[in-house]
Amino acid sequence: MAIICFDIGGSFIKGAVARAADDISPLPPRPTPLEDFEAFVATLIGVIAATGIRPQRIALSITGVIDPETGVATVANIPCIHGRTLAADLEAVLGVDVLIANDADCFALAEAGLGAGRGHAIVLGAILGSGVGGGLVVDGRLVNENGGFAGEWGHGPALPFFAGDPPVAIPAYECACGQRRCVNTVGGARGMERLHLEIHRTELSSKEIVTRWLAGDVDAARTIEIYVDLIASPLALAVNITGASIVPVGGGLSNSAPLISRIDETVRQRTLRRFSRPLVVPSGLTVEPGLTGAALLGLGTQA
Repeated sequence: MAIICFDIGGSFIKGAVARAADDISPLPPRPTPLEDFEAFVATLIGVIAATGIRPQRIALSITGVIDPETGVATVANIPCIHGRTLAADLEAVLGVDVLIANDADCFALAEAGLGAGRGHAIVLGAILGSGVGGGLVVDGRLVNENGGFAGEWGHGPALPFFAGDPPVAIPAYECACGQRRCVNTVGGARGMERLHLEIHRTELSSKEIVTRWLAGDVDAARTIEIYVDLIASPLALAVNITGASIVPVGGGLSNSAPLISRIDETVRQRTLRRFSRPLVVPSGLTVEPGLTGAALLGLGTQA
């Protein structure tokens, strides 16, 4: 069996030929057409043609979500596929089955099958990148195989009005999803920077905040304390609800092992199940997890 998988980003389309979980061959990336659907399709066709094979299936990882009832795609950063019944539209042109999943879902599937979640029945993948994302895999299968929002612990009005010790007031930041007090508003890199500015009236990048925290800077330490306090309870609740026994973390903030360790310690203090070993852990896959997850989705590989 051979499938072709794609990781569709706002800048580039990355492709690969996958024959098995341990046989995934990346292809050269191509620029993503943002405004022209015909050009978008032509890019996919060009990648497929370059492989010289007739795939049995195509699987896509996208930075958006598929409505499980209508099949309509919400992909804000790629206007030409936003609002389309994307799988059906692509199948009509390409003539093969098309599977589509959110990039955080593909991350979770990759971690469950080949990464830090291997051997766990329930894996909650968490993304701490520019914002917050998540995906859920149960018994080796992606819960959102047909689209949906399972595992998206970063959205919903879940933030408290105060955090830290001593407590500070947390503004009701508006989220891109249209709600307020979403974990997404403070949980990613931009959220950490927003918190630091709110607390200390000083602009720093998330990388600078983490670096200063590790160097013993008092202001940065205060920001990290409040940041961890804010995201730990929603993440612990997500663990309670899903029954996840491992939470691999991806995204830029996952590059700081001390930060992930601090989050893990705090989350484990707040979960119903008491874990004597790390629960929130850095991702096991550091290269192309979205593309790998799309490959596993297309192959139908059990984690």
